[in-house]
Amino acid sequence: MSSAAPFGSPLHVGQPNIGNRDRFLELTAQALDRRWLTNDGPLVRDLEARIALYLGVKHCVAVVNGTVALEIGIRALGMSGEVIVPSYTFVATAHALRWLGLVPVFADIDPTTHALDPAAVRRAITPATTGIIGVHLWGRPAPVLELESVAREHDLALMFDAAHAFGVSSGGRMVGSFGDAEIFSFHATKFFNSIEGGAITTDDDEVARRARLMRNFGFVAEDTVVSDGTNGKMSEISAAMGIANLEVVDDIIRVNRRNHALYTRESEDIPGVTVLPIADDERSNYQYVVLMVDESCAVGRDEIIGRLRENNVLARRYFWPGCHRMEPYRTLDPRASERLPETERVADRVVVLPTGMNVDEDSIRRVMSIVRESVVGA
Repeated sequence: MSSAAPFGSPLHVGQPNIGNRDRFLELTAQALDRRWLTNDGPLVRDLEARIALYLGVKHCVAVVNGTVALEIGIRALGMSGEVIVPSYTFVATAHALRWLGLVPVFADIDPTTHALDPAAVRRAITPATTGIIGVHLWGRPAPVLELESVAREHDLALMFDAAHAFGVSSGGRMVGSFGDAEIFSFHATKFFNSIEGGAITTDDDEVARRARLMRNFGFVAEDTVVSDGTNGKMSEISAAMGIANLEVVDDIIRVNRRNHALYTRESEDIPGVTVLPIADDERSNYQYVVLMVDESCAVGRDEIIGRLRENNVLARRYFWPGCHRMEPYRTLDPRASERLPETERVADRVVVLPTGMNVDEDSIRRVMSIVRESVVGA
C-alpha cells in the first residue's frame, strides 16, 4: 500500500463528464412535453447542426452509438473484401468490419504517435483491399495527409475512427472532414458525451445521404423504403445531453489540459515513466493521460497498475493485448504478431490514468505519489 491513504471512492478512467445539469434537464423536459423522443427529433437535428458548425464540416449524421456509426460508415463508403486497420484500437473498429462480412487486415503503428504507420499500410495492400480505417488516438490526430495520399494512389475508401478526437485539429483543420468520412463516439466514457451516441461526419453529400437512409431502415417517406438499413437513430434524451455538454465543451477541455500538464510535471522526477506529450501547435481535447512505462523502469507496467488499484485508483491498460490477440482474430490470423512488433511493444507499456471534471489537482498529486513510490521504492 502507498504511504498516502487510499482513495475512499474509486477514481476511474472514463468517469462521465456532466456539463450543465440544469440545461440537460431543461432540454429533456422540452422533449417530454413534445412527446417526441426519437425518430429525427428537433434536439437531434439541433445537435447535428451544432456539431457540424463546431467541426467545420458540411454534414453530421447523429446515430445511436459509435459502433453503429462505424457500421453505417463502412456501408456508406461501399467497402468490401479487405480493409486495413490498426490492431491497436478498441475492438469495435475491427468487429464492425467482421460483423458486416469484411476482413480486417491489421497493419502496424508508429511507436511515437501510436497511430497507423502509412508505410505499414502500403505493405498491407492487396488486390482485395478496398479501404483503410485510420484511428486518431489519445486526442492526437492520425497522419491524415499521408493516409489520404495512400488512399488516392490506390483508389481506396478512407474513413477515420475519431472516437478519441472530438475537438482535435490537424494542420489547423478540425478532425471530422478528413478522408471520405469520419466517425465519432459520444459514449459516456468520452470527454464529450451524449450518454450513448455517435456520429458520421463528412463533406461528401452522397455519403451523408446514404448514411441518413441507413440509420432509419432506408426510409425516405412514411411508406417508402429505397435501401436496406438499420435502426441507428439517436434519441432526443441523448441529444439533450449532447447539447448540454457541447455548450461547455471548451470548459471541459480546459480542465483536461490542466490535468494533463500537472500529470506531466509530477512525472518528471520518476525514472522510467513518461506522460505521452501532446503538441501545443494543434488543438487537442486532452481526453487521455497516457503514462508510458519504459523498458528501463524498475518495475513493470502491470505492477504499477496493481499498486494504483490497491489504492482505489482504477487505472487501465488500453487496447491490450491488441485486437490481433483477441478472438476471433487470433485464430483467423495466428501469425499477425510477426507483422505488428510496434503494436505489441506499445500495448505492453501503456497505462491510462484518470482525468476529467471529477479529478482535481490534489487527486493527481496523490495518484502520481503512488506511481512514484511504486517505481522509486522498488
